[in-house]
Amino acid sequence: TTMSNNDETRYCHRFSYLVLKFILFSYSVLCFQLIGSMILAIGIYAEVERQRYKTLEGLFLAPALILILLGIVMFIVSLIGVLASLRDNLVFLKVFMYTLVVCLILELLGGILALVFRNQTVDILNKNIRRGIVNYYDDLDFKNIMDSVQTKFKCCGGQGFQDWSVNMYHNCSARGPLSCGVPYTCCITKSLEVANTLCGYKVLEQERLDLIDTIHIRGCTDAFFIWLTDNYKIMAGLLLGILLPQFFGVAISWLYITRVEDAISEYGHYTDGLLDSNAQGRHVKRQGRMAKWFMCMPEID
Repeated sequence: TTMSNNDETRYCHRFSYLVLKFILFSYSVLCFQLIGSMILAIGIYAEVERQRYKTLEGLFLAPALILILLGIVMFIVSLIGVLASLRDNLVFLKVFMYTLVVCLILELLGGILALVFRNQTVDILNKNIRRGIVNYYDDLDFKNIMDSVQTKFKCCGGQGFQDWSVNMYHNCSARGPLSCGVPYTCCITKSLEVANTLCGYKVLEQERLDLIDTIHIRGCTDAFFIWLTDNYKIMAGLLLGILLPQFFGVAISWLYITRVEDAISEYGHYTDGLLDSNAQGRHVKRQGRMAKWFMCMPEID
C-alpha cells in the first residue's frame, strides 16, 4: 500500500483488489446488463407484436412475457452487481453472489429432476403441446413456434400426428378442407418443391404406416429428445456456456468479498456511504462526481 499526503492508506493501490474490482464490474455489465437489456427489448417487441394480433389470453401462449420477466430480473441483478463492485458494499456483494448461487442450484436441480422424472416431463410437454394445438389458429406465437419446430425436427404434433385431431378445424367431425388433416409443416416436401398447404388432407383417417411417404409421423417430443442425443456435443457446449459464466461470477464475487472484508479487518470499521449518506465519524475525502460512485477503498474511521 502507499500513503497519501494526509497519511491515509489507500487500499485500492493493491493490484489484486483493482483487478477483481474491474473483473466483477465488467462481468456485471457484459454478462447481465447488456444481455438482460437485449432480452428485455426482444420481449417487449414480441409482446407489442403479439398484442396486435392476439385473440386469446394465456401465459402458455405468451413466451414474450417470459422474456420480459427474465430481462427485468437480469437487469436488476446486474444493477446490484455494478453498484456492489463500484461502491464495495458488502450487502450488495453478498446479494449478488447468493443470487447467482440460487440460480445455479435451481438450474441444476431442474435438470436433475427432468432427467429423473423423464416420463413425467414428456407427459407434461405433450399435454402443453396439445393445449396449444387446440388454439393453433388463434395465437400467432404458438403457431409460429409449432410450425418452426415441425419443420426443423421433421415431426408432427406432440406425441404424434394424431394430436391434431384436438383442433376444431382439423378434427374429422369438422367441415372444410382442413377436416381430418394436419398443417402443411407436417408434410414431407422436397427442398425446391413449392409447399402444398393441403398436403395433409385426410391423413387422420389413415393408418400410421401408410403415411410414411406423406407426412412426418413421429411426434415432436420424441424427435426433440432424439436430436438432443444425436447432438450431445452441442448440448454439452451449450450447458457449459450457460453454467460456467455463472460459476465464474460466483467465484469472482466471493474473492472480491474476501478482499473487501480483509480491508475492513485491516483498517477498521468501514462504511461505503451508499445506504447511509450521513454516516458520522468518517474522514470523507473531497471527490468529484465520478469518484464518489467509483469508491476507492477504504473510506475509514
